[in-house]
Amino acid sequence: MKMFKRKNKSRDIKKKARRTLSSQFSKEKKNYVADTSAIINKFVSSLIKKGLQGKIIIPNAVMAELENLANKGREEGFLGLEEVSSFHKLKHRFQIQLYFQGLRPNEMQIKFAKSGEIDAVIREIAIKNRAILITADLVQAKTAQAYNIPVLFLKPKEKKNKRFLWWKK
Repeated sequence: MKMFKRKNKSRDIKKKARRTLSSQFSKEKKNYVADTSAIINKFVSSLIKKGLQGKIIIPNAVMAELENLANKGREEGFLGLEEVSSFHKLKHRFQIQLYFQGLRPNEMQIKFAKSGEIDAVIREIAIKNRAILITADLVQAKTAQAYNIPVLFLKPKEKKNKRFLWWKK
């Protein structure tokens, strides 16, 4: 019974945290930074097809994460790489530009990834580019919001689609 109460409390806390996050976007041309969770959940291509326009920036830390997951034979790594590949086709049909930016994670960042080091790298790219962060990771979204970074939060439909981090496994 105690475990059930903890799960409900956690669910209530997360539900309350999501209330101040936006899942709406403008069709004006803007800069966007996509994190791993948004790519794995195929939210970015869906947004592009719905009218998102501007510059899509994929941090190289995200690419490193997807590559590592794929090298380990994990489905989400291949899904993410396929999603990023699809952006190249979409940029010809829709009004988007695609850029890769930033360094791959270093040993210290990987070691302290559970403390948010890699997410911090992604947020820095958003700040540097005055971009909106696209994420399906609630902690990443709330942290970005605390730093006053505009966030487009899209909740994953299933629990199995949570953010997969190769350095946390």
